[in-house]
Amino acid sequence: MKMETLSCCPVCKGERRTPYLVCKDYTVSQEEFTLEQCQSCGFVFTNPRPAENEIGAYYQSTDYISHSNTKQGLVAKAYHSVRKITLQNKLKLVNELSPKKGRLLDVGCGTGMFLSVCKEDGWQVAGIEPDAGARQIAVEQTAEHIQSSILESYAGETFQMITMWHVLEHIHQLDATLNWLKDRVANQGHLVIAVPNLQSFDAQEYGKYWAAYDVPRHLYHFSQKAIQQLVSEKGFTLTQTLPMPFDSFYVSMLSTKYRDGKINYVEAVRKGLRSNQWAKSHQNNYSSLIYVFKKA
Repeated sequence: MKMETLSCCPVCKGERRTPYLVCKDYTVSQEEFTLEQCQSCGFVFTNPRPAENEIGAYYQSTDYISHSNTKQGLVAKAYHSVRKITLQNKLKLVNELSPKKGRLLDVGCGTGMFLSVCKEDGWQVAGIEPDAGARQIAVEQTAEHIQSSILESYAGETFQMITMWHVLEHIHQLDATLNWLKDRVANQGHLVIAVPNLQSFDAQEYGKYWAAYDVPRHLYHFSQKAIQQLVSEKGFTLTQTLPMPFDSFYVSMLSTKYRDGKINYVEAVRKGLRSNQWAKSHQNNYSSLIYVFKKA
């Protein structure tokens, strides 16, 4: 497997970094990967990492639920049950941000469930999904053409709304993609990014077993400071930071499985509740966060 090593921090371009944690890929390869922390800004990223043309092999698992519609197993069933609620919450958010609707692009649209909900509600939808299997399901789900590559798509076009639900942490060409997003979001339009939160209670509680490290698929491990700095530099203004309260339970379930070899449902519920309660008094540091950016 061809690996690549970043020589500088993706956020501040600092060249000094220290080892942060060694995590295992429990989903596919069982290999270990190192997380490094920038000494200048504190950003944490997977380094070294599989090259962009090699990373696809690390997504080839039926356990990677966002790329399939499988409902086998309790974790998958729980994921899909919660997804019905979160889809409606996401739709409510984009409608509040842009009541007149218009064009919406979901980058990393997976099997197209969110696009389908938005299309039914009156949005003009478009999607990008690199995974061929998930993309085919999305085409069937939405009856829309779904693009396969970010940087080669939608040249010269703009959207009132671009969403990235747990996608930014997967993208190799981070700076080029952010520049692409800057050009694709219409003036006064919105960019909505959801990512796991490195500073959450469950991240601290589970350490190297924290499921949201998800190496090597997750290339970056964001704090609130890091993502605001990264995206604001591209001409966006952060207007809201919102919790994803269900994520603490799902992540805790998987984290107990990685640690113990089986899911401890009682602990997952208890730790999920505690994580959400802790976040309320610790700067909104929920397990995952939604960042709403507006383009001036």
